[in-house]
Parts: sequence; C-alpha cells; structure tokens
Amino acid sequence: MSDLAAPHLEPAGPGPLDYLLEIARSARLLVGGSLAAGALAVALSYAVPPTFTGATVVLPPAQASGGGAAALASLGALAGLAGGAGGVRSSLDQYVALIQSTTVADRMIDQFKLMEVYDETLRMDARKQFWKNLRVTAGRRDGLITIEVDDHDPQRAADMARAMVEQFRRMASEIAVTEAQQRRVFFEKRVEEVQRRLEEAQQALTSSGFAANLLKAEPKAAAESYAKMRAELTTAQARLQGLRSTFSPQAAEVRQQASLVAELQAQLRDLESRQDAPKADEAAYLSRYREFKYQEALFEQFSRQLELARVDEGREGGILQVVDVAQLPERKSKPKRAFVGIGVSVLVGFLMLAGVLARFHVRHNDPGGHQRRLLRDLGPAVLRGRSG
Repeated sequence: MSDLAAPHLEPAGPGPLDYLLEIARSARLLVGGSLAAGALAVALSYAVPPTFTGATVVLPPAQASGGGAAALASLGALAGLAGGAGGVRSSLDQYVALIQSTTVADRMIDQFKLMEVYDETLRMDARKQFWKNLRVTAGRRDGLITIEVDDHDPQRAADMARAMVEQFRRMASEIAVTEAQQRRVFFEKRVEEVQRRLEEAQQALTSSGFAANLLKAEPKAAAESYAKMRAELTTAQARLQGLRSTFSPQAAEVRQQASLVAELQAQLRDLESRQDAPKADEAAYLSRYREFKYQEALFEQFSRQLELARVDEGREGGILQVVDVAQLPERKSKPKRAFVGIGVSVLVGFLMLAGVLARFHVRHNDPGGHQRRLLRDLGPAVLRGRSG
C-alpha cells in the first residue's frame, strides 16, 4: 500500500561521476588522438623551411653635456636660444623608430634584393615582410637596443643584422638626433646667415669711405658695447619667439624671457640716448659702422658655439656603439618542433575532450534523439539555403 502511494521519481541527469566515468572510458581515444595529432604536426613542421635569427646589441649615445652646455650657459640669452633648438631630447623610442623607419627598410630591400628573396612584386609588400622579420627592443634599465632579423638563410640573417647597424649610423648622420647634433645644425644655419650679413655690412661701410673724425665721436669701446648689446637683444627676441610657439603666454618661461627682452631694450635705448646726435651727413656712416660691429659680434658668438657643438658631437663617438656583433646563427629559431608538438597535442586533446563530454551530455538529456537529428539536419539545410 505504501509502495503504491509513493510518488513517481524522474531519473536524475548525469552527475560529475558519470562525466568522469565517460572520460575514463574514452581515455585511450583522447590520449591516442592527441598524441597522433602532435606527431603529425611535428612531421608537417619538417616541411616548413627553418628560420634563423641574426641578433646584435647596440648602445645608443648619451646626450652631450659639459663643455658645450657650460659655454652656452655663460652667454645668457644665447644659451636659451640654443637650448630651444636642442630641447627635444633623444630617447630610446626615437632610436627604435629611426631603426624601423621606411627609409632604412627600403635601403635594406635594395641592398639584399629582398623583393626577390620574399618573392614580392610590390615594394610595400616587401617592406611589410621585412618589418615582420625585424624586431627592435629597447632595454629600459640598461639602455641597450637589441636588433633581431629573421631569415631562412643563416648567413643572410647575420649580414642583415650587421647591416642594420650601418644603416642606423647612416640615418643618424643625416638626421640631427642628439643634442649636440641639433646644436651644430642650428649654429651652422646661423653662422651662414650672419656671415652673409657681415659681408654686406662690410661692403656698405667700405663704400662710404673712412672718416677718422667720426670715429672720435664713436669710440671703439662704445661701438663694441653697443653691438654686443644689440646681439644679445636679437638672440633674446628669437628665444622669446621660440618659447611663445611652444608655451602659453602665461608660462613662467615666457614671462621671464619677455622681462629679459624688455630690460635689454631699455638698456639699449639708454645707451643710444647717451650718444651725441650726429649730423645728417655723419649719420649714414655711423649707422653702417654700428651695423658692421653688430654683425661682427654675432658672427663671433655663433662661430664659437658652432665649434663647441662640433667638439661635443665628435666626443659622442660615432652615434652608437656595438656591444654584441651579430654572429652566424648555429641553430634555427623557428619552427620549434617541441612546442609545436606539445601545443597541438594539448589543443587537440581539449577539443576531443569537449566533444566526448558534449556527446555524452546530449545522449543522456535527449533519449529520443530528437536534438541529435536536428543537429544532423542543420548542415544540409544550410547548404541547401546557400545553393538556393
């Protein structure tokens, strides 16, 4: 009687032990299938051409400091002007970008005929393949840059790694990278401009003749002091213009430089006011004489700084130093057959395990086989839909 009154209990679904039991039953299939897939992947990897890696380590140059910077600091406004020209400091990121530039890639493509090596008809495709085979890493702690180049030929891999160092040196010699180089380029341009103006001022002064009586009214010491002050004012105004293009008008650097310009202008006006006003026929000669001394003072200052910049640039010693020269690789870097075999075995094993568990789950939760029939019909239905 009590048995008839007992409620009808539905069979419970499969539990964790059931899944473990199914895995144990399929263990031979899972292990054998994954090992077979790994062995097949290793066998296929022998058909892939081996890749060798040529590597070199270089030490970028440090920023020049010392003689050039100290001499610039002694010139006040002129030091600020040169600092604006070389304010952008070279960093490891700049060097890495320079090594990975399009210009370097094109030169390497031409040097090693990489369009034929990579079997590419377009230079842009060869460039992409070259960048794919190139790795440039910068050590943030030690400051070293490692350049690695992959190639199927070990000799070419080593040669390309060495050539990358030479291409870097060539690019760095063409582009002002370091602070000393930036100062040199800046002062070279200024010396050329001032030299042209000095020649023009000298010709203008010579054409007006020599007036000894006027030189008494404009002593040499006063003329040189006036010219030097004008030179400082010019460099201070140029520095102020550069700061305004970089900082806001309210920045402390801009306000400080503006006050310096105002002070120099006031001193120059005071010096001019103390000079006796020349006669009309004397004003032209005195103006040419002052202009000549002014250009002469500028030329002297810029020439001195140009020589200091060249000394600092030469002290840097060839842009970069090679720490480890690229050697002929003795072992291939890719493909790594052990990692390929293990990786494929693990991946296939997980996929097969998922398939076994899914089949077991569907079989116990769909005893009538309705869902399995729907899954079997899903593929043909999709293919018929595409064909229709």
